[in-house]
Amino acid sequence: MIRRALLLVALLAAHAHPFAAAPAAPAFHWPEGARAAVSLSYDDALDSQLDQAIPALDRAGLRGSFYLQLSNPPVAKRMDAWRAAAARGHELGNHSLFHQCSRSAPGHEWVQAARDLDTTSVEQMRDQVVLANTMLAAIDGKRERTYTLPCGDRLAAGKDYLPALAGEFVAVKVGGGDGVIASMAALDPLAVPVLAPVGLSGRELIAIVERAGRQGTMVNFTFHGVGGDYLQTSSAAHRELLAWLAAHRKDYWTDTFLNIMRHVRQQQSAAH
Repeated sequence: MIRRALLLVALLAAHAHPFAAAPAAPAFHWPEGARAAVSLSYDDALDSQLDQAIPALDRAGLRGSFYLQLSNPPVAKRMDAWRAAAARGHELGNHSLFHQCSRSAPGHEWVQAARDLDTTSVEQMRDQVVLANTMLAAIDGKRERTYTLPCGDRLAAGKDYLPALAGEFVAVKVGGGDGVIASMAALDPLAVPVLAPVGLSGRELIAIVERAGRQGTMVNFTFHGVGGDYLQTSSAAHRELLAWLAAHRKDYWTDTFLNIMRHVRQQQSAAH
């Protein structure tokens, strides 16, 4: 009787609903067993990034990604400093030549007519962004690149210009996020949401990183001014975040956006 009962259980298990027997999706793995990844990025090529952010990163032994608007004066005036930062492992990313943004967007009255994305064609945006890659290669000698949309705006003369750049970049940041990626499996490398923190304390920034750790995903910060310039994060808050990341480097993999997204693409490919 007992043997008949065991046989019945085995048969029922073999004919269970197919969805119940489906294997779980493979877990997303970060290097060396890290809980999450952290991307520290900085937009616009600002003096405060050279004077405050990069020295702080170097002291903490961390690497960041710096998205250069190539027409911004600190690029030409301090090119040797940007080149030296790249030689120390920091990423120089593409933020276009002229930082075209949509003047019709709320709060964008500052956008100059010659740099209005609303009157710039897809072809014009593609030309200037591809040329920016060539100019960046002349600074750091590298060919693989990532891109951050100026202002997070993607409609050039009413048309999405990102598809025209699909073959040019390992990954693209599009803005509009809360800092933490919800699902690594579902993440589109060519439309990665970011948080641009302004005025947050070190503890508030750390709390965002810890949330990514609980989810096993990544946090994607894009700073502007650090202890100066505009859209500021204070030097003290920035240093507090970096010190915490350095102390928890076994749990949180902090690296350039390029290196992180290379790994994400590899993991996504392996899962299919």
